[in-house]
Amino acid sequence: MSNHHNHDADDDELDGYLKIDRYNEGLINTIAHSYTNILGALGEDANREGLLKTPERVAKSLLYLTHGYDLNPEEILKSAMFKEEYSQMVVVKDIEVYSMCEHHMIPFFGKAHVAYIPNGQVVGLSKIPRVVDAFARRLQVQERLTNQIRDCIQETLQPLGVAVVIECRHLCMSMRGVQKQNSVTTTSAFTGAFLLEKTRAEFLHLISSKLS
Repeated sequence: MSNHHNHDADDDELDGYLKIDRYNEGLINTIAHSYTNILGALGEDANREGLLKTPERVAKSLLYLTHGYDLNPEEILKSAMFKEEYSQMVVVKDIEVYSMCEHHMIPFFGKAHVAYIPNGQVVGLSKIPRVVDAFARRLQVQERLTNQIRDCIQETLQPLGVAVVIECRHLCMSMRGVQKQNSVTTTSAFTGAFLLEKTRAEFLHLISSKLS
C-alpha cells in the first residue's frame, strides 16, 4: 500500500490521478502536528479561528503536491504503447509543469516540450503529459526533472531519440528578494537523433512556432 494514499479499484480508472482527498489519515495527522509547531515557532496562534484547520490543509496540500512518488511513470507509458511504423518526430509541447523546489519547498512552474522519434513503438499522446506530471509532483530541481523525463521515455519506448525542454519560473528566486524576478530558467536534455544539430534544430523550431 502507498504511504500517501489509500487506493481502491476506482483509482486504476483514473490512471493514478486521484481527484478527491483520500489520504492516509495517520500521515495527515503527523504532518499537521508538525505544522502546528511551525506556526507556533513563527509567533502565530495555531488556535485562532483562521488557523484552526490550516495544519490539516497544508498536510493534504503537500501530499497532493508530492503525489508523484506514488506514480510509476514507466507503467504509465507501458499502459498505452502499441506498434506503429511511424518514424517521424512526435512533439507534445506546452505541457503545464507544477513542481516544488527541493531546496526551499517553494513552487516552480512553467512549460515542458517533449519529442521522440519512434522506432516501431508509439505511445498514446496523453501519456506524455502524465509522465511529466509524475516526475514533477515530487520535490525536484529542474535539471533532474528534465533528465528523468528524457530517461524514462528513452528506456521505456526505446525510440530513435528523445528531446525535452523545460521553461520555468522559480518562486524561490522571485519571492526571496533575488533580482531579475521575471527570469525564466530553461533546461534541455537530448538522446539519440536529437544529438544531431539538424534534428535538434527542427525540434526547437517546432516548439517555438505557432500553428496558423
